[in-house]
Amino acid sequence: MVSLGIIIDVILHVDKYLNMLIQTYHLWVYAILFLVIFLETGLVLTPFLPGDSLLFTAGSFAGLGILNIGWLFGLLTLAAIAGDSMNYLIGYYLGPKVFKSNHSYLFNKEYLERTKEFYAKHGKKAVVLGRFAPIIRTFVPFVAGIGKMSYKDFIRFNVLGAILWAGIMLFAGFFFGTIPIVQNNFSIALYIIIFLSFLPMILEIIKARKTTSSK
Repeated sequence: MVSLGIIIDVILHVDKYLNMLIQTYHLWVYAILFLVIFLETGLVLTPFLPGDSLLFTAGSFAGLGILNIGWLFGLLTLAAIAGDSMNYLIGYYLGPKVFKSNHSYLFNKEYLERTKEFYAKHGKKAVVLGRFAPIIRTFVPFVAGIGKMSYKDFIRFNVLGAILWAGIMLFAGFFFGTIPIVQNNFSIALYIIIFLSFLPMILEIIKARKTTSSK
């Protein structure tokens, strides 16, 4: 019987167990990948799930001919779009209720006002940039919903961000994940991918600080 600890470890590190999952579940692995990406982007309670590294790893298996890159790109882009949309709707409809309490340690009206100000200035750009920042991408659509960002604007940038994110990560794995030096140092490659994921948001923060300091 498989222990609970092993099950949790597989869930938290799907990218590391992907080969085992492919051998065990075959075509059902596409559904597993869809679910993980959907939950990683769709629930603020699950930002710990793998995103960038999972896409890169899946792309690598596609490069080896084990998975189909077309199916991966289509399904995981859809999962990212659907996840962000659900997260946005949760924030939109539940956000005001969460922020009713002035004495909540985690949620208060001050956070809501800051969110509205942030999205008034950076909202549309944040939806796309947030895709490339682990942890942050899980909260961006939720905060967008809380800030009452127009869904028409949100879905447009949601789709653009999902296509860029899934495309870049999957095809990076597809073209570079099969290179021997990358395969032999796969963990290091994943760390580099994660660092590069944070880079756009870091540059945006630096730019914002420079703009603020110059005023």
